[in-house]
Amino acid sequence: MKDELKWVTREYVHVDRTACPWLIKKFVDPNAEFIFVPTEEIEEVVKTQGAIPFDAPGVKLGHREGKCSFETIIEEYGLKDPALQELAKIVHAADTRDVEAASEGAGLSAIMVGIRINSKDDFEAIERAKYVYDAIYAYSNLKIIRKKYRNEMEKMDRKQRYEFVKKKMKEKLP
Repeated sequence: MKDELKWVTREYVHVDRTACPWLIKKFVDPNAEFIFVPTEEIEEVVKTQGAIPFDAPGVKLGHREGKCSFETIIEEYGLKDPALQELAKIVHAADTRDVEAASEGAGLSAIMVGIRINSKDDFEAIERAKYVYDAIYAYSNLKIIRKKYRNEMEKMDRKQRYEFVKKKMKEKLP
């Protein structure tokens, strides 16, 4: 991707519009610049600034086929990380209120409400939210590691398990 692409979405962020900027910056476009506008101004921003629209009605990187925008971006950019797939279930559950998808979704939704209320604007909200998504991404990695190495980890004490998990998470990093 070229440097400093602009991405535009609706103002007053909640789950999908805090998760997507985290996803975009971390896995798609590290130099992304975000623009938050009323829904009716998105098309104009796309035309005048060449911004990529996401999580807005009728856009390619929006809700479709029962998926939230976070899932659509993962699909469109071919992101295959299993922990991202796990995180996507939680974001989906929080954004669509599909409690069957992931029980953690209710907690994520509540946290994002609190972040939005306690932030002066959308930029501060996504800045604060990134720590939450980093934590849930680590949790998602942990779920995968626990499942894969369950028998091995059952034989370890708490400290050994902690060190083992930290090592496995580092091995995954590029």
